[in-house]
Amino acid sequence: METRRRFLAAGIAAPLMSADRPAAEPGSEFRLASPNRRVAVTITNDAAGRPTFSVSLDGRMLLTPSPLGLDLGEQGTFSQALRIIRTTRAHVDQRYELVAGKTRYARNHYNELKIDLAATSTDAASRRLQLTFRAYDDGAAFRYRIPPQHSRNTISVITELTSFHFPADYDCWGFNMARFNTEHEGEFRPLRASAIHAGDLFDIPLVCRTESAAIAIAQADLANYAGMGLSGRTDGGLGVQLKLAPRPDNQPVAVQSGPGEHLISPWRVVMIADHPCHLIESNLITSLNPPSRITDTSWIIPGKYAWDWWSGDSVSGVAHPGMNNPTIERFIDFAAETGLRYMIIDAGWYVTVADHMGGPGADVTRSIPEIDLPALIDYANRRHVGLFVWVHWKALDAQMDKALILYRRLGLKGIKIDFMDRDDQQMVDWYHRLLTKAAQHRLIVDLHGAYPPTGIRRTYPHLLTREGVMGAEYNKWSTKITATHNVTLAFTRMLLGPMDYTLGGFRNVRPQNFVPRYSLPLVQTTRGQALAMYVIYESPLQAVADTPDAYKGQAGADFLTIVPTTWDETRFLAGEIGQFVVIARRNGADWFLGAMTNELERTLTVSAVFLGAACGVRKRPSGHGGHGDHTELHGVESRECGRKVQRQLARPRRFVRSPQIPAPWNSV
Repeated sequence: METRRRFLAAGIAAPLMSADRPAAEPGSEFRLASPNRRVAVTITNDAAGRPTFSVSLDGRMLLTPSPLGLDLGEQGTFSQALRIIRTTRAHVDQRYELVAGKTRYARNHYNELKIDLAATSTDAASRRLQLTFRAYDDGAAFRYRIPPQHSRNTISVITELTSFHFPADYDCWGFNMARFNTEHEGEFRPLRASAIHAGDLFDIPLVCRTESAAIAIAQADLANYAGMGLSGRTDGGLGVQLKLAPRPDNQPVAVQSGPGEHLISPWRVVMIADHPCHLIESNLITSLNPPSRITDTSWIIPGKYAWDWWSGDSVSGVAHPGMNNPTIERFIDFAAETGLRYMIIDAGWYVTVADHMGGPGADVTRSIPEIDLPALIDYANRRHVGLFVWVHWKALDAQMDKALILYRRLGLKGIKIDFMDRDDQQMVDWYHRLLTKAAQHRLIVDLHGAYPPTGIRRTYPHLLTREGVMGAEYNKWSTKITATHNVTLAFTRMLLGPMDYTLGGFRNVRPQNFVPRYSLPLVQTTRGQALAMYVIYESPLQAVADTPDAYKGQAGADFLTIVPTTWDETRFLAGEIGQFVVIARRNGADWFLGAMTNELERTLTVSAVFLGAACGVRKRPSGHGGHGDHTELHGVESRECGRKVQRQLARPRRFVRSPQIPAPWNSV
């Protein structure tokens, strides 16, 4: 186990560098191909010194020549009148270990081209810009780097001039967040590229299907920079242009370097696959981040957690349910009985003024009289359950050092931080400061009210999960959490990394009988889908969110005990965005297969050759079943491994390397 939880130093190949090439003439063109030669990036610097890039797969254009550049406000722009002074190429092939994720190991294999440019005008001759491009077998990426400018103490970026031009009117799926300063929780809806307007602001990823492939536009290695959104092109053409979240203290500036510092943008990423489904298997976003900064990761233990908030103040066996020791002990007992590793104490446990969790007077080092935190930690330890506590980011920011020292001394295992709801440069810096300090005190981190992942979990593996997703909490006040929404998430938000959807709603009803309610919320999808999510959705820290009473004697509750939260291998088997998805994941010797469909019944046939023999699995979900509104899982399965076996499946179970054990499946 220790070996598994440490960064793999063996097998890392040093970059193979080519000699620097001298300055290139205006109109120069450079081609960078992926290791398998299928993905190609073409970079051109035209006669006017305007750099552009394009991307192709197997010679078919995915992105037509698209502009590059930075708007530095009063300091001018890096978008034209640039000459190439040097190029450098490299080939890198690395293998690294993930502490927790969709695979145990990942390959960081790419070809790289660095292009150094300088301004051609006499009054700006000292200005320099470096563009770095990488071509992977599953995508392409580039970033900007501005070295310290001789005549400037700081560098300010108003916005990027980066665009992604489409050669055709692609079918896309995106979440139009409309503005920055948002919790990044919404629906990824289908739309044509021509319907993306300049006034829109789409979150990442934006997933689009071309005639022969699929792409997802995203970012990676976001540090000391502003987060990004995507808007329609101002010239009305097909495609999107990048927007940066402005600094709240100095608008319209988005990014500002310190005196004498380099300014380095995140990677601008284009994930690429033959089919949207295969984007799910990619580790590109994590590979574009620096290696782990934590040497000993043995304390970073994935697992599932019980949670007191989602079900409301309603639990049996407690005289007065609420934020008090007896209620928390009831959830700790449930975690122990179910084999869950953790329990999260949510909002309301620490001292506040007028219940303002992040307001003046909030003290995240003092619990309310009804909560004896040391006693609860001791109780949980005796039950072999680790405790997390929820904190508002503003309250934690005011007491970060004092609080984290206290939490470590008390024996807490982790913290859940909420309501950041921003991705400007200052908030991005706060994430890094928090993660650095939390690692020093060996505290696992779960971020809510957070921007989507950028692969930082490779660098800070104790960040096991984050929100940035419209998840199960919306069942408490909306009707938006539909089967279609849930399936779509697997092809969109989940591409970027773990998502704390807060799984485990067991009060399943038919959509026509669903009503939002804050206490004991309902779920308008089947029990089968609720269980399949534990296989489909990636999150090394995964919720079992309902009240303990919801699981007692219920079909599928035993699956919550055995399903892992981290994986050695992930295989996509079948699916279409918004329609259905089938994924197999391996933990040790055991394979788990999960499938989800939208509101339509369907018959699926998938290959099971990954089990080591020529096996096929055929399953016909029966749609809504069970008694009353409580849907159950039914279906007829045939398995082809030299013979056919038909059996009625009543609940998902572990799917191991054997034709006799049924796989978890979803029917809607």
